[in-house]
Amino acid sequence: MTPSRALILGILALTTALSPCGGQDDIQADHVGLYGLNLYQSHQPNGQYTMEFDDDELFYVDLDKKETIWRIPEFAQLRSFDPQGGLQEIAVAKYNLDILIKETNSTPAANEVPEVTVFPKSPVLLGQPNVLICLVNNIFPPVINITWLRNSKSVTEGVYETSFLSNSDHSFHKMAYLTFIPSDDDIYDCRVEHWGLEEPALKHWEPEVPAPVSELPETVVCALGLSVGIVGIVVGTVFIIQGLRSGGPSRHPGPL
Repeated sequence: MTPSRALILGILALTTALSPCGGQDDIQADHVGLYGLNLYQSHQPNGQYTMEFDDDELFYVDLDKKETIWRIPEFAQLRSFDPQGGLQEIAVAKYNLDILIKETNSTPAANEVPEVTVFPKSPVLLGQPNVLICLVNNIFPPVINITWLRNSKSVTEGVYETSFLSNSDHSFHKMAYLTFIPSDDDIYDCRVEHWGLEEPALKHWEPEVPAPVSELPETVVCALGLSVGIVGIVVGTVFIIQGLRSGGPSRHPGPL
């Protein structure tokens, strides 16, 4: 961890100054600030407020609708959280970020190279609905684009992704989901764009369809077994006949 980054984290805030470039579809951000689990990014209107437990997201606050969104809706029946608390914390994060940007003279933080893994939620069966998961880890700064491709074409239906989730080393991870029906004709890619990458990363996935087992070995084994059985029956019959002949009454009576 660089000294500047350690200093910022020591007062519960992160800053990063990144010069945006490229077209309108590129990732654009100027500064990022973190206060606990409350994230403010100046390239977005608000940022995010997320509460975690045991490295899992409990809920987040929709800062536009001013609503608390629980990851598992049933949790809302057990406890509550006033979304105004999230709005206040975001305001504090923004205030601290503005101060730190000036104090550090907009010193940019180091970009990390994210790690991308793709795997199915359940064992894959062709024709059975499933979910593909794209796990992107070691994200810093927390600004990233994740998209799905099927047969090299963008997929926008049946997709969902989590908020940024924090790691113990103050980096982040994020998961993107894609509902799909496995087919041996389709291939999938998780496309990740981030400042730590010189070019977008593509993580490939396609269903592993087991090769059809040839019936020839089974046919040969069955034929050999049948042949051995027939030979055994013939040999057994011959021995039985010989035994009957040798063990029968003699045709030449002996002396009285």
